[in-house]
Amino acid sequence: MTEAVPRGSVLEVFRAFLRLGCTSFGGPVAHLGYFRAELVERRGWLDEAGYADIVALCQFLPGPASSQTAVTIGVVRAGLAGGLAAWLGFTLPSAVLMLAFAQGVSLAGEVAHAIWLHGLKLVAVAVVAQAVWNMGRTLCPDRLRVSMAVVAAVVVLMIPSAIGQVGAIVTGGVLGWQLLPGPVAPVQGHLAIGVPRGLAVAALAGFVVLLVGLPLLAGATGVHAVALFDRFYRAGALVFGGGHVVLPLLQQSVVPPGWISNDGFLAGYGAAQAMPGPLFSFAAYLGAAMRPSPAGIAGGLFCLVAIYLPSMLLLLGTLPFWDGLRRRAGVQAALRGVNATVVGLLLAALYTPVWTSAVAAPMDFGLTLLAFLALVFWQVPPWLVVVLGGLAAAALG
Repeated sequence: MTEAVPRGSVLEVFRAFLRLGCTSFGGPVAHLGYFRAELVERRGWLDEAGYADIVALCQFLPGPASSQTAVTIGVVRAGLAGGLAAWLGFTLPSAVLMLAFAQGVSLAGEVAHAIWLHGLKLVAVAVVAQAVWNMGRTLCPDRLRVSMAVVAAVVVLMIPSAIGQVGAIVTGGVLGWQLLPGPVAPVQGHLAIGVPRGLAVAALAGFVVLLVGLPLLAGATGVHAVALFDRFYRAGALVFGGGHVVLPLLQQSVVPPGWISNDGFLAGYGAAQAMPGPLFSFAAYLGAAMRPSPAGIAGGLFCLVAIYLPSMLLLLGTLPFWDGLRRRAGVQAALRGVNATVVGLLLAALYTPVWTSAVAAPMDFGLTLLAFLALVFWQVPPWLVVVLGGLAAAALG
């Protein structure tokens, strides 16, 4: 059983997650392994059943699973202030690095034809292909779910907008609820975290109000900052299945309006693979690198808060009710459909914008295959593949 009473200090939580934020490479699945080794085995902050309970919740909700796991453990350890400290510690290193990279790109000026950028774009192809490969094997284990993923990809390619993406996710949930029944997955442990129900209801209400109200406010006022917050908030609210899924949502939000070029977008995405910590820190790069104000460091922090806010509101609002909700067969069936659809969204993103803007020659395809081989079969760390990809592109340039 997970204890509800805080048992540590906020500073202790911040230090532990700052260390994890500096050393956790490899994406959300790897992050969860680092968390377990550090917080369950080494520090003994919670037991195996409690940790599995928290991971199950954070994989159920949309948003960055590793960051949500960090926040939940922080709440268990040191209350709501501990949750904030965990998020700050885990996010700070990658956010600082991405802000610095955005400033470097800005100082370098036009990067569309830079050789190093081409290497990052090719690595991005391999990274997204790896995500499709791994997620497809896990989330689409039968013909029905494979078919749902492919149809979702076709729909998103035919309707390249937020409407197509949201429609595919909602349809996947409905189809999963109707077509993917199954035995209720066994539930480990009991999640008991001291978040008042009144605060949880307020957080859920805030999530819905912002999700519905921000587009209306942006349209009514025409203020760019409101439109920017709305785009990043909506992307953070619709991400199921890991940080890589945010790629198509953000690309459709910031590239077509001309806020950032597609080359600049993919440069940041490629660089994010070399960073420790959460992939959502990519939002800090985008906010800092985009042309309209707010931009620079203020813009990066603005977008970072916007993309994280919905998942944190959902997490806070779900904690008191999760223990009963997760035992419902209908909820689990709908989630199976959503997860299959998410694979389709990522498959569509693999084609455009990732593949179409990077692979233009046989040598490009060859380098992409080598990067994919290194990531999937040789399990080379992503940061090293990024470095090697940039060097290979420069050598062949």
